[in-house]
Order: sequence, then structure tokens, then C-alpha cells
Amino acid sequence: MASIKQFQVTFDCAEPERVARFWCEVLGYVVPPPPEGFATWGDYDRSLPPERQGSGFACMDPSGVGPRMYFQRVPEGKVVKNRVHLDVRVGTGLVGEERLAALEAECARLVALGAVRGRLLLADDHNESCQLMQDIEGNEFCLD
Repeated sequence: MASIKQFQVTFDCAEPERVARFWCEVLGYVVPPPPEGFATWGDYDRSLPPERQGSGFACMDPSGVGPRMYFQRVPEGKVVKNRVHLDVRVGTGLVGEERLAALEAECARLVALGAVRGRLLLADDHNESCQLMQDIEGNEFCLD
């Protein structure tokens, strides 16, 4: 039997630290400690060549259960729909009006952080309701 692999989710973006800090707020993640020998990430960043400064940032699940997330600066902007997206599980086990209220409350919290509300997909014969969203750089995700 194959062993289970840990993985990291990587986002291409224009402003890695800004997007990483947004996702910390969304998921309850934290910024990992800076590399050994540096008091802060800013100190580490200033030690890099100018062209690499601000080129990447990460966040992690403080419990160590969820995947690490890495945000890397790329020169091009986002132009098409994501082929992969995150489903942020805020309504697990909830149905009907209770689920819709949980989705709405989290949507409002994230809009205040800079997210953009998309379409609300209502429950059907196969799926429960979910709220389509975009992060601060337009990456799609769902509140599920």
C-alpha cells in the first residue's frame, strides 16, 4: 500500500504576504516562525537579493493537521477561472436555513476582510447550498 504524502497548496499571486495573511484569517492559520537566525520575516526578506524580496510567504495550520499554504509572486495576473479551488467547510452537518445562516455569517466576515461575494448556489437533489467567493486577488473558493 502506498504511503500517504503531505502536501502544500501553492497560490500564484502578485502580493504573497497580503494574500497569505488574508488566508490566515479565513482558515485560522498562522505565519510560521522565521528561519533560524532571523528575528522576523522582514529581517529575513531584507537579507535576500532585491529581486527576491517579497517573492514568497507561507502560512500553516497551528495544529499541524491541515496543509501548509505557500504564496509565490508571479509577474502575470490571473486571467481565467481556477482549475482547483478550496472549499472552506463552514456548514458541515447543517441543512436548510441553519446552513444558509452559517454561510451568510462567514461570507459577511470574509467580505469585511476584502473577499468578494459570488453567487449563492442553493441546495438541490444532490448538493447542499454553498456560497461562491473570491479572495483578495480574485482566486475562487467556496464556503461549503
